[in-house]
Amino acid sequence: MIFGAILAGGVGSRMNIADMPKQFLPLGNKPIIMHTLEKFLLCSRFHRIYVGVHPAWLLHMEDLVEKYVPDQKERIVLVPGGGDRNSTIMNIADRIESDFGQQDEHIIVTHDSVRPFVTLRIIEENIDGALQYGAVDTVVEATDTIVVSEGGEVISEIPDRRKMFQGQTPQSFRLSMLKSLYQDLSPQEKAILTDACKICVVRNKPVHLVRGEVSNLKITTVSDYKIAQAMIGGTSVD
Repeated sequence: MIFGAILAGGVGSRMNIADMPKQFLPLGNKPIIMHTLEKFLLCSRFHRIYVGVHPAWLLHMEDLVEKYVPDQKERIVLVPGGGDRNSTIMNIADRIESDFGQQDEHIIVTHDSVRPFVTLRIIEENIDGALQYGAVDTVVEATDTIVVSEGGEVISEIPDRRKMFQGQTPQSFRLSMLKSLYQDLSPQEKAILTDACKICVVRNKPVHLVRGEVSNLKITTVSDYKIAQAMIGGTSVD
């Protein structure tokens, strides 16, 4: 079975423009997270779509589902988020296995709740890639020169840009493999994880690449939010 996993467990906001997590801020005529969820609902291959939400915001998310997609709520399962990104993924993984059992063929497609412009093409290619390879990451080629600085003051290295990519989401996996690799990590290894793909990289499991889109931006800062509002034709943010 194939499952979507939208990660909305955070409560902080670098934007400081509202007293709520950024995934619930309005984008055009609905919250950011609902744009993201609706993109996943377009994919008929998902058996269920799980949304990992901070426990304090679960009731709010339930209200949003009821308001915006009441006819699809049977496909949506809300799960309490964990203390960090990968803990939220594991909470969702545990719920999937509780609902549908432990099966090697389960595929999980994880995605940031604040990437509302993901396309159906990207989602479909993530599913195909995870079925074929077991682990895939969505990336775009780096267009700017990448500069490495060990101390943040002088250049340490300028790597070959042709080998550089910018990571996006979705990141998709064979669920049993991802859980097994994560459980095998030491606390020190878990502490250095930046995303789910690094779980595989730390254990030398190949992660194949899926082509993303520049438009598949993550709304993290006020500037990102302004760009997203312009893309969707919404009200500008000062």
